[in-house]
Amino acid sequence: MQMRYNNSIPITSAALLALVAGATMLLGQWPQHRTDGPRTESGELDLKAPAPKAPDGHPDLSGLWQPMRPNFGNLKGKGKGNVAPARAPGEPPAAQFGDLGAGFEKGLPFTEWGRKTRDERKANNSKDNPDAHCKPLGLMQLHTHPFEKKIVQGPGAIVIMYNANNDVRQILTNGQTLPEVGPQLAPWWYGYSVGKWEGDTLVVTTVGFRDDVWLDVNGSPLTSSGKLVERFTRLNFGTLQIDVTIEDPKAYTEPFTVRVTWQLMRDTELFESVCEDRDAIHYAGDLDAKQKSAGQK
Repeated sequence: MQMRYNNSIPITSAALLALVAGATMLLGQWPQHRTDGPRTESGELDLKAPAPKAPDGHPDLSGLWQPMRPNFGNLKGKGKGNVAPARAPGEPPAAQFGDLGAGFEKGLPFTEWGRKTRDERKANNSKDNPDAHCKPLGLMQLHTHPFEKKIVQGPGAIVIMYNANNDVRQILTNGQTLPEVGPQLAPWWYGYSVGKWEGDTLVVTTVGFRDDVWLDVNGSPLTSSGKLVERFTRLNFGTLQIDVTIEDPKAYTEPFTVRVTWQLMRDTELFESVCEDRDAIHYAGDLDAKQKSAGQK
């Protein structure tokens, strides 16, 4: 299953929720599945219980996760879905799938090149978004995409399976150092990720991206000079918080931080997701026909 949206008709938060509901219905096709974990006296999964621990004593981030509503908001970056939720002073704004800068009063701190690139992509109806062509999405799009993400935590590595275009990412936690960024380093869609624990927070640093990464549907860019630092904190059994700091001197005048919050999905499992490339027709819609029609009048 792959999300489709037509940019000739803005999608509201309600429509997006309908898409998510459809995904949940597909998940229901799994044979009966019961999520292991602490239970309340009534037998319900206790999502507010303390975060579980891995054999090495660190928090266990494993589980099937889905972003909370503030993270996917409105795909077009308009309307009520674009209003940032209330937050305590000093907390980063919620990252949004459609517009990563929606929670900032003045938007993202683009350089001249960064803003021009974003504006051109957006003006082109985002039809070159990797999501439109079944290519790997940028990490921020994966974080905020409403489809599921499964984390498998093991000794020396953590694997995240994003159910958007069947994307899979590996984070090394075995003491591996980051490679030196330069012409000798092959650029990757997801870059090279290494993680280390700072107390109960997993800090993941990623470098070595391609030059054509999209951070959101609008096309906010990330280039090979970029770096992401993610701080994964499992607040309790049912909530995972990820603060992401993005630094890219080519695209942004200064680093900025956004927050993603995932909630645990209960009593279900990851389902198969296969993307079908249809030349981004679902992005551009009937735009060409409308333009031709307008020119004839």
